[in-house]
Amino acid sequence: MQIVQISEIDKKRIRISLEDGRKFALYRGERKKLSLEEGGEISEEQYEEICSEILVKRARRRTMHLLEKMDRTEQQIRVKLQQGYYPEAVIDNAITYVKEFHYLDDLRYAQNYVRSQRERKSQRRIQMELLNKGIKKELIAQAVEEEYQQEQEQGLILKWIEKKGYSGEKADLKEKQKMYQFLMRKGFRSDDILHVLDYLT
Repeated sequence: MQIVQISEIDKKRIRISLEDGRKFALYRGERKKLSLEEGGEISEEQYEEICSEILVKRARRRTMHLLEKMDRTEQQIRVKLQQGYYPEAVIDNAITYVKEFHYLDDLRYAQNYVRSQRERKSQRRIQMELLNKGIKKELIAQAVEEEYQQEQEQGLILKWIEKKGYSGEKADLKEKQKMYQFLMRKGFRSDDILHVLDYLT
């Protein structure tokens, strides 16, 4: 396969374009070591070797770095890697890799987003914003249902606490544990109970 163009990205990196439309980026030293020249040939075997030995490792590291800074959606990661001229197969590999460790999780992203935005925006607006971030409709629906249901559950917990005359400020540890056990017997989730009890303390 012919290398139709080698162009500069920055002082360190170059972009290599192949005749079938595939593109990838290498450091200048790597290009020199591999003896890749504009107008020259690159075999499929050599291309696959570059992907597996150089690009896959680099894409995984880049993805981990992006997720260290902040939680992102799968689409946001794809766009970032495409901007770095990683081939689609390499991008798929990097995304599968981080998903295995749950570093990338669109449902978690959607749940966190709904939680942080529900006080300020309508459900419809939140859903539209999540769609624009590339999250699938079914994951958005699940996140919205879970988060708003949790809000209702916590509202019911608060009503029971008020009915029992419990005061978070005055209650000691024993009273808090007693209230916790009472609410557990009512069938509320531990996380929801603790969230409300901690909020009242």
